Amino acid sequence: MRAVVMRNQQLIVTTVPDPEPGPGEVLVRTLACGICGSDLHMLKHGAHVAGVVGRAGVSGMMDLSRDVIMGHEFCAEVVDHGPGCEKYLPAGTRICSMPMLLRGAEPIPIGYSNDVPGGYGEYMVLNEMLLLKVPENLPTAYAALTEPMAVGWHALEKASFTPDDVPLVIGCGPVGLAVIAALKTRGAAPILAADFSSKRRQLAQALGADIVIDPAAESPYRRWEDAARRADGGADLGPLALLVSPFRPAVIFECVGVPGLLAADC
Repeated sequence: MRAVVMRNQQLIVTTVPDPEPGPGEVLVRTLACGICGSDLHMLKHGAHVAGVVGRAGVSGMMDLSRDVIMGHEFCAEVVDHGPGCEKYLPAGTRICSMPMLLRGAEPIPIGYSNDVPGGYGEYMVLNEMLLLKVPENLPTAYAALTEPMAVGWHALEKASFTPDDVPLVIGCGPVGLAVIAALKTRGAAPILAADFSSKRRQLAQALGADIVIDPAAESPYRRWEDAARRADGGADLGPLALLVSPFRPAVIFECVGVPGLLAADC
């Protein structure tokens, strides 16, 4: 198959062997794949990342001296089934999946493995039990955003968000935008979002942010204070008002992703 391979800090289009599905695995053809900021970071700073991960005691880190086929934000279609599959999704079905292959003692991260290709190749192998069927009315390019959108939704779920909270999203890249979209579905208001990029601030507003902030011009936290100040100062609480903060609770989502200097390089 044809694939875009990461080799010696470069991306090279080449031909590699087709992957073969093992027990409980499905062969799929890539239809669309996003380029994650993590992919760009790995391409430019992979050695540094590998060192940090290794010192943290995480096993299974890819060997940068060998080829890697990245790509973990994908939409694909079923081509064939490996042994032991139930085949509940026939060939031709469009699918998404958690970018993880459960094979052996430890899960293998799809897109960051020397042995398992990601969505930058024509074909991948995925676990049948992790497949999600894409709704017929959802365009393929949108379906490929399932993974980053899931990251934003997961962040909101972990935040235990309540209707009284006032959210501030720092960084309006794909994950920050996913958080904003998730907040909008929850009826959060006002939603504040900060990013140095004017284009990303426009996207944040399009996805539901009520107040967008350029950190180069004003403090996002000061702007949050203005937006979160209780209109009545808690007067409805009577004598207890003195014990209550004049601000509604803050929930801050840090979605910058990588340190500023590295982000500038990417």
